[in-house]
Amino acid sequence: VQLVESGGGSVQAGGSLRLSCSGYEYSYSGDCMGWFRQVSGKQREAVAVIRSDGVTRYADSVKGRFTISKDNAENTLYLQMNSLKPEDPAMYYCAAAPGYGDSRYSWLNPARFNYWGLGTQVTVSS
Repeated sequence: VQLVESGGGSVQAGGSLRLSCSGYEYSYSGDCMGWFRQVSGKQREAVAVIRSDGVTRYADSVKGRFTISKDNAENTLYLQMNSLKPEDPAMYYCAAAPGYGDSRYSWLNPARFNYWGLGTQVTVSS
């Protein structure tokens, strides 16, 4: 599995970006995909996840601003980011967890996910 993110870039505060992730073929047995972000020197944190049954989870910091979605036919995961804030800049990573991943961890825990992309950088200017 090779996940490839795209769509990052630089935007002014209040602006929008849409990230895309391709390279994962969804499993009929169920899976979970997610977006995470990391700032240099800090731990990777969850942004949003989506299960194959459509259930989503969001970090409190992005609720109401970001939307995760997927196109099963195109095997593409999206993250629509609106009202971007100065605290949103980071490297954004796509992740996949076939079979819903390691159930010892919560849905928003990076340890649940098996496969990762190399990331796409998001910058927000004030």
